Amino acid sequence: MSEFWIYFQIGLKHVLDIHAYDHVLFLIALAVPFSFKDWKQIVLLVSMFTIGHTLALLLSIFGIIAIKANVVELLIPITILITAVFNLFTAGKSSKKESINLVFFITLFFGIIHGLGFANYFKSILGGSPSSKLIPLGEFALGIEAAQIVVVFVVLVLSYIVQTIFRFSKRDWTLVMSAFIIGVVLPMIVESKIWIR
Repeated sequence: MSEFWIYFQIGLKHVLDIHAYDHVLFLIALAVPFSFKDWKQIVLLVSMFTIGHTLALLLSIFGIIAIKANVVELLIPITILITAVFNLFTAGKSSKKESINLVFFITLFFGIIHGLGFANYFKSILGGSPSSKLIPLGEFALGIEAAQIVVVFVVLVLSYIVQTIFRFSKRDWTLVMSAFIIGVVLPMIVESKIWIR
């Protein structure tokens, strides 16, 4: 198997790992307010997240940034919670499109936080000098982007089915899914190792 496919698959598995579902939860929270007609916006958001994620890994590889693992493990579910709560307050409002630039920057920042959560593992699977890690990092980023697009596509298909067959309004669907996500991430925050002294 070529090196490209090795790191590409690591990127795919990083997002689609059933045991590390925080990434998928974030993507669901990010995608649920959108529909297929908004595909350009959602692809841009996903790409912003990938850029942030990759930037965090890059900064970590070169030793520019380092954050304690338990801090990052708390911040990741907080980013998911903020995204889901944002959905609760903006569901069904036309101002969502006007605030898209803010959402882009927030998504980029959240991508950085999520990338920091994976930085130590990523550094451990790579050997050699930091410059030799740039190509594998790019291959890994492509795997992440591909997996994220798959997750977003599934969310959009599910949203379409629920809204057309089961006649849920877009607003109600966004509220239900966001409330579900909040219910999943609140225990993650409460049970974080950072609270244990």
